[in-house]
Amino acid sequence: MVEQTTSLPWYSIQNFYPGILQGYSWENSLALYALLGIPLFFIVRWVYRYFFNQKLPVAFTRSQVISNPLTIIRLLPDIIMMLIVALLIVALARPQKTNEKVVQWTEGIDIMLVIDISQSMQIEDFTPNRLEAAKQVAKDFIDGRLQDRIGLVIFSGDAYSLSPLTTDYDLLKTYIDDINFDMIENRGTAIGSALAVATNRMTEMDSKSKVCILLSDGDNTAGNIDPITAAKLASAYDIKTYTIAIGKEGKVPFGKDFFGRPRMVENTMDETTLREIAKIGSGQFFRASDNEALENVFKQIDQYEKAEIQETRFKDTTDFYRNYIMWALVLFLFWVFLKSTFITNILQD
Repeated sequence: MVEQTTSLPWYSIQNFYPGILQGYSWENSLALYALLGIPLFFIVRWVYRYFFNQKLPVAFTRSQVISNPLTIIRLLPDIIMMLIVALLIVALARPQKTNEKVVQWTEGIDIMLVIDISQSMQIEDFTPNRLEAAKQVAKDFIDGRLQDRIGLVIFSGDAYSLSPLTTDYDLLKTYIDDINFDMIENRGTAIGSALAVATNRMTEMDSKSKVCILLSDGDNTAGNIDPITAAKLASAYDIKTYTIAIGKEGKVPFGKDFFGRPRMVENTMDETTLREIAKIGSGQFFRASDNEALENVFKQIDQYEKAEIQETRFKDTTDFYRNYIMWALVLFLFWVFLKSTFITNILQD
């Protein structure tokens, strides 16, 4: 506990403002109930004195008995003593103010998003197409992260690192918005090369947890690295790999025909390879056949890969009981002074 001097001087009358008193927290709040007993104590004391204290009979004629409002001044010592006791009770209740500062921190994880931008990602079984749906859920996923370093790899016939691991999420989402099908000239789907590029990026970082999220809609048809070999390489560097197979198999809409009607094409997917990659990488395989399913996949991964948030609380507690003790001391000295003046009652004191 830290005791500090209040910003208000002890003699400031503002110490008794209702707003100030209500702003306190009370260490011994039960002591405040004793305030209710103060008037009762003095009433009982007055009744006792009235009936049992000795009295000095003095004879006056009616003309000599004059009522004077100033006689109420004889009650001043009792009133002051009531205030002194009340102040001591308030001090005993320990009025305080506590400023609490909470610091949250977390050791983030490294996440590499690996997104397929091959021509088949233009298929419109997602709205508006597979790539645009993937871009949107990737940005939503990024918005839900805290202090994680996230990078981006895109691939088609070749693989390209679009963004290194970074915590600049606004910049990262700008990169995602700029993704298009013309960024890589070579056609095909180089899943193995994409995994290798992601692994290479993540080995440069020293992190306790590394995650790769691979999103693709096709078979491995390009690149000079086998996907299984690349998956084993990633696993050797303790990179957990999640794979997402995006799209439907069979007849799917792809562009328009001469009459503006959706052109249906046959679509196939090598789901087995993606499952094996996830198994080797100690991750999980997901299948997403529409926008909602893809969103749910990323939400699940977001829940799986949560960094532990630790919290540190700092409490700075200031006591204000001294203000009220000082007031009680001043009033006590004034009370002693009054008892030495004409106000005193010799028969009672």
